[in-house]
Amino acid sequence: MAAVLTAALAGTALTGCGAQAGQADGAPVTGLRIMVPNAPGGGYDVTARSAAKAMEDGGLARNVEVFNLPGAGGTVGLARVVSEEGNGSLLMSMGLGVVGASFTNESAATLADTTPIARLTEEPDVIVVPADSEYGDFEQLLDAWREDPGGVPVGGGSSPGGPDHLAPMLTAAAAGIEPQDVNYIPYDGGGELLAAVLGGQVEFGVSGAAEYADQIEAGELRVLAVTSAEPVPGLDALTLRDHGLDVDFTNWRGLVAPPGLSEEDEQALRDLVDRFHESEEWQQTLETNGWTDAYLTGDEFGTFLQEETDRVESVLGSLGLV
Repeated sequence: MAAVLTAALAGTALTGCGAQAGQADGAPVTGLRIMVPNAPGGGYDVTARSAAKAMEDGGLARNVEVFNLPGAGGTVGLARVVSEEGNGSLLMSMGLGVVGASFTNESAATLADTTPIARLTEEPDVIVVPADSEYGDFEQLLDAWREDPGGVPVGGGSSPGGPDHLAPMLTAAAAGIEPQDVNYIPYDGGGELLAAVLGGQVEFGVSGAAEYADQIEAGELRVLAVTSAEPVPGLDALTLRDHGLDVDFTNWRGLVAPPGLSEEDEQALRDLVDRFHESEEWQQTLETNGWTDAYLTGDEFGTFLQEETDRVESVLGSLGLV
C-alpha cells in the first residue's frame, strides 16, 4: 500500500481553479477531475462516469476527467484526496465502502478530513449466482451456507467493512451463522466480482442491484434475494425479510472534495452538483440505473458521514470484525 500511495502522490499535480472557473458567468466548468478509488466497472466508477456525462450533456462542464486510483478498499484514493488540500478541481466518488475500509485498513486519512459535497444515490444489494448455479433459490443457498459456512465462499465488490461485506455478514448473523466463520472474498469493485461469480471462484456474490442489471437481464446471473426492506421493481426476487431474516440494508454513494477549500471553490463545487442533480440528464440516469435519489448536501451530508462512521464502527465491533 505504501508503494502505491507513494506513486499516487507523486503523480500529476492538480490545480484548484477549474471548478470555480465558469461558474460566475454561467459558462461550462473546465478542469474538473473525478477520482474513482477502485477499479473500473464498480459502483463508484459507474456513478462517477454517469455524473460526468450528465454534467457534460447538460452543458454544465466540459471534458470532465474520470480516473481510477484503486487500492486498499478505497483508502489509497482517500489519502490522495486528503493530500490535495485546497484543490477545488478534484472530487472523489465514494460511499459506504470507504467508511468501512478506513477502519479495516486502519487508514490515517478519514472522511472527516475531507470536504463533504453531496450524497447522490442509494440502492440495495442483491445476492446473485451464475445462471448455471446448483442453487435454485435462496433457501437452498442458505441451507448449504448454514451447513458449511467456510465451504460456501461469498464474494463482494468491496473490502472488509464495505457494503458488499457488511450485507452478507449481517445476513449470516441473522441466519444464525457466526460471521467469523464466513468465507468472504473481497474484490476491488463490481467488475472483478462479476468475473469471479461467472468463473465459479465464489458460490455467490453480493453487490449493488444496478451494477449487474445487464447481466441479470441477459440471463447470465440470477438474483436470489435483495437486501432492502421492499422488493426492487423489475427484479423477480424476494427480500431477506420475506425469507425470515431481520435484515434491511442499503448502500449509498456520493462525492467529497479535498480539505482546505476556499469558500469560493467549495461553493462552486456545491453549485455545480446542485445544477447537475436537477438536470434532466441526471434524472434520466437515476431511472436508467434504478438508483434511488438520496440527495443530501453540505453540512447535512457531513453530519450523515459522521453518523455512518459511528454506525459502521459499531456494526464491525458487534460482529467481532474490528
